[in-house]
Amino acid sequence: MDALLSLPLHWLDWTGLHVTGWKLIGYTGALMFGGRWLVQFIASRRAGRPVIPRLFWYMSVLGSLMTLSYFLFSPKQDSVGVLQNLFPTFTALYSLYLDIQHRGWKRDKLIHDSEIRHGK
Repeated sequence: MDALLSLPLHWLDWTGLHVTGWKLIGYTGALMFGGRWLVQFIASRRAGRPVIPRLFWYMSVLGSLMTLSYFLFSPKQDSVGVLQNLFPTFTALYSLYLDIQHRGWKRDKLIHDSEIRHGK
């Protein structure tokens, strides 16, 4: 599997970048981790106050795990990248756990249903 992910993806040669499966995992994780701020911005703008939707924590966990796996298992094996992504992974997992414990599993659906009933 590692050898397969380390092969160049020739269908992305037009980008001028040397892209492998591992790099694609790393890019996707970085975009996921960075994109969570856009999700938080949109949710806060809609609510008119600062909020952190559950999707923010899912994107944090997934993005952290993807970039962590890139730094751990790809030929890069960069200890700085591992350290940089290790702590956010555990923090995001713990925050997601707290969010589920505090607000329940179906919180987002319940909030949406409540807004519909109250005309918001």
